[in-house]
Amino acid sequence: MKFPVIRLLAAPLAFSATALLAGCGFHLEGRTVLPAAMRRPYIEASNQQSDFVQSLRRDLLISGARPADTATGASAVIEVSTDQVRRRVLSVSATNRPTEYEVTYTVGFSVSAGGKTLLERQTLSATRSYTFNESLLLATEHEQAILTGAMGRNLADIVMRRLAKL
Repeated sequence: MKFPVIRLLAAPLAFSATALLAGCGFHLEGRTVLPAAMRRPYIEASNQQSDFVQSLRRDLLISGARPADTATGASAVIEVSTDQVRRRVLSVSATNRPTEYEVTYTVGFSVSAGGKTLLERQTLSATRSYTFNESLLLATEHEQAILTGAMGRNLADIVMRRLAKL
């Protein structure tokens, strides 16, 4: 007897939860709605294969933009002036060997369209640390590559949110 009552209450409860989430501004991550000026952007970067540039290009495609191959056929130009990864030692062992590193990914960018600057040059950075074990050298190098890729994706997400506000 109790099961039909639960089934009758399940639909209104699900609807109420959905309405509450929608009312507070929550939305699933997905497509970023871009302004018309960003429909055909050109990404001007010295390293077109960096984690950041590849993530930005992927995010633009997901959002419906079609990145241009040249600046002449573009609706806007995203100039990536800085795209660098730096690593520094955070701690060393008693034998003076590194045991922990800090990786910082820094990106500088600006956006222009039709001779006008839409976004002045901005600098973003992300920092992560990881432990280093000499006996697991390949694993720690792989860990750094994974961290760098994740930081590049995070920075590209921040840039996409700023582009959406243009």
